[in-house]
Amino acid sequence: MTAPPKHPETATEPAKFNPDAGSRPHTWASVPSLFRAGTAPLPFPWEERFGPLRRLGPDGLMIIGQLGQSLDGRIATPTGHSHYINGPAGIDHLHRIRALVDVVLVGAGTAVADDPQLTVRRVEGPHPARAVLDPNGRLPATARMFANDGVRRLVLTAGDAKAPTPGVEMVALQRTNGQIEPAAILAALAERGFKRILIEGGADTVSRFIAAKCLDRLHVVVAPMILGSGRTGISLPPIETCDEALRVPMHVHQLDDEVLYDCDLSAQRMPIGGFANRSR
Repeated sequence: MTAPPKHPETATEPAKFNPDAGSRPHTWASVPSLFRAGTAPLPFPWEERFGPLRRLGPDGLMIIGQLGQSLDGRIATPTGHSHYINGPAGIDHLHRIRALVDVVLVGAGTAVADDPQLTVRRVEGPHPARAVLDPNGRLPATARMFANDGVRRLVLTAGDAKAPTPGVEMVALQRTNGQIEPAAILAALAERGFKRILIEGGADTVSRFIAAKCLDRLHVVVAPMILGSGRTGISLPPIETCDEALRVPMHVHQLDDEVLYDCDLSAQRMPIGGFANRSR
């Protein structure tokens, strides 16, 4: 599959005519509001990359997973260092997805290790709500994602844990075989009004959502580096033959010197209980 020509990645870059596309690239600034406003196509080149995220499933949800990794599928070195595998274009892409979704979810391991803000800072657009899957109450009240900046903050936990700081919503869920199931997580978020949900990490959390057939799209941004060792990205239950491999429709986009693989998992995505057949 041939990657499309490079497009400007930041709103500050001058627009350049693309003879292959037959139109001029538009800056990002207007895209978040247009994305939410209706069904008209987004301006070039954003419709190709983000138009599919508008289409909600039969249960009224759109669930996106996102990973950044090296050419050899690593998300961190053996010491856990990962800042930064992806360059500016890949990080901008992540912030653009955040600007289009209702809520972004991370696992407690990623939240403790990276202390992410989970805001939209590199591009224009609204901040999403922030949620952490923290069954054992590992994340401290000082975590940056709990900053009171006007957006909703949620902790998905098991048991009767208290809010780490005022204003944080606590969502108690049941464990199944020692873990909170992805479908239960999505149902809880949907019940609270979130339709477009970004599963941002870490790799274990994203992998669990893939294995549970709980993603519509998976965005993997591959950086031009080889780490040679360290933590791998996607990790699924073992298979015996290549015939059993998960094969999905995919589109490839060039992000400066990085490559975005947009994988369509919607055909296998299981509906979230209680939300099937809701209007889109």
